[in-house]
Amino acid sequence: MVGYSLRMQHRGLLFVLVGLFTATALAQESTPFIFPTPDAGEASLAARREAQIAAAADLGAGHDFAFADRIEQSGITFVHRAVDDSGKLYRAVHYDHGNALAVADVDGDGLLDLYFVNQLGSNELWRNLGDMQFENITATAGVGLADRIGVAASFADTDNDGDADLFVTSVRGGNAMFENTGGGRFREITVAAGLAYVGHSSGATFVDYDLDGLLDLLVTNVGRYTTDELGDGGYFVGMEDAFEGHLYAARAEPSRLYRNTGDNRFVDATDNAGLADLGWNGDAAVTDLDGNSIPDLYVLNMQGDDHYLLNDGDGHFVDNTFGHFPKTPYGAMGIGAFDFDNDGDQDLLITDMHSDMNAVLDPDKEQIKQRLRYAYQDGFRHLMGNAFYRNDGDAGFSEQSDTLGLENYWPWGISVEDVNADGWTDVFIASSMNYPFRYQINSMLLNDSGMRFAAAEFLLGIEPRRDDRIRQPVFELDCGSAADRTHIHCEGRTDRITVLGTLGTRTSAIVDLDNDGDLDIVTGEFNSAPQLLVSDLAGQSAINWLEIRLEGTAANRDGLGANVAVTAAGQRQSQTHDGKSGYLSQSSVPLYFGLGDATTIDSVTVTWPGGQVQVVPGPLPSNQTLVIEQDPVR
Repeated sequence: MVGYSLRMQHRGLLFVLVGLFTATALAQESTPFIFPTPDAGEASLAARREAQIAAAADLGAGHDFAFADRIEQSGITFVHRAVDDSGKLYRAVHYDHGNALAVADVDGDGLLDLYFVNQLGSNELWRNLGDMQFENITATAGVGLADRIGVAASFADTDNDGDADLFVTSVRGGNAMFENTGGGRFREITVAAGLAYVGHSSGATFVDYDLDGLLDLLVTNVGRYTTDELGDGGYFVGMEDAFEGHLYAARAEPSRLYRNTGDNRFVDATDNAGLADLGWNGDAAVTDLDGNSIPDLYVLNMQGDDHYLLNDGDGHFVDNTFGHFPKTPYGAMGIGAFDFDNDGDQDLLITDMHSDMNAVLDPDKEQIKQRLRYAYQDGFRHLMGNAFYRNDGDAGFSEQSDTLGLENYWPWGISVEDVNADGWTDVFIASSMNYPFRYQINSMLLNDSGMRFAAAEFLLGIEPRRDDRIRQPVFELDCGSAADRTHIHCEGRTDRITVLGTLGTRTSAIVDLDNDGDLDIVTGEFNSAPQLLVSDLAGQSAINWLEIRLEGTAANRDGLGANVAVTAAGQRQSQTHDGKSGYLSQSSVPLYFGLGDATTIDSVTVTWPGGQVQVVPGPLPSNQTLVIEQDPVR
């Protein structure tokens, strides 16, 4: 049994930060109260930027372009609002894990729309009007769920009618299923669909695990971490020992696998599929690490063993985690499966958030894996940090996160795409902790020809966030009132103060929002407005790319689980279409392939779920969206 409490680590870190703080009155009225100060993260920004600029001389990956935040010009007014457990009444509880951001063309106009999930207040669906302008269509779409404490969202075509349906999870408010009825409108079908689970749900992953051409659904449940007490806004207040919950069997809440029986009807197939209690699961992803065209699952455990579930092709899963990975991260949170070295097989990146709460680290030590300080440390079978499992084929997997430059601090979700269109998949890691912790950067890691990943968030204008405005108001206190005078920040004060905490990201999606051929980044900011990071790559130089949209016939309409290989100018890239776009999110978007200097494509090979191989011969022109409909199965 793991003999320490992450709850105490959260609380211990808070007390350390409190000890660092020296209150400074910046004004006499409504005093801004900056917390924490000093902030080691903020103090490190200039040095980090200079270090990246100096290292760029040895960086082979293209970086002569930049992103600029256009959220204020876009018309998007969504603001994420967190519960008090993550702010004024801060306690170590799972609400601070954040929420989803999902992407799909919900109205079929060829432009990708954005769905933001909230904790307090409505979720919001923003229709893309073109030219980076958006309009709020939440009310007409009917997907607001303002009465829920939202968590995850996933788009997928669950009824094979050609449009993206939507599933949303919540904390004790009930999950929700929406059928897309066309034109950007949805109708809720939760009860009829058989998906009206109420609990501490987290991620939602669509997968056709039984290969019948219908997308099934895995809902990952965390475990009971709330009391029955209601806080402001109607949320369930978290338990004081929430992060010890995994030690109590009575708080277990097993994840559920639902089989799609057609016409958007689902039945609980958890037991029949052989899924036991998998721990405190935040998220999961579809994988095909063994390349047999049968979709497997990798389920993350935020406090203990992850689970790599091999699909036997007959509707059952076998847990073979430690047959493939001798150690998994202890506090896994985000996952991305992709072919980083273009050798034709999937590699696997997992971020470990909770291990980083084990100690206060200065910025110059963030790439050092944590070590538990216990007598049984040598026998501890978990990694205490991120993991990158390089797929070496028959030789198995080797963990190379440190060697390749993939360790970072306070990481959440992963988005993997080729942001510089050079033919190598890059990685964006949404990172941070917000109030009451110091500032932490997001990580933009450029793939240097399959040899290493190089940090480039300062080179590309991604950091610091908000044009150097890294703090925001989190809550207000009237230190002269009976309600607030005992608050930790009111000690020795009687005035009104506005507490300012750091900005921070939980999730992201990398997609081409303006159809100019390069990829933009949308972030889901915790307790703040999102970022809309627009790339100027296509405006800086001529680029070559290919988008591919799959249309399954015998396979599911989205082609989830298919592998697509693109050959151009002697280079072969491959992607397994899993729909995974970021933390807690699955999106319905085309596959994107950067082509480097190649202006034509030699061939495209699709291996559909179940193994059918379909070749689209070249030459094909670059800079197009290619729709590939599955050939009839003979």
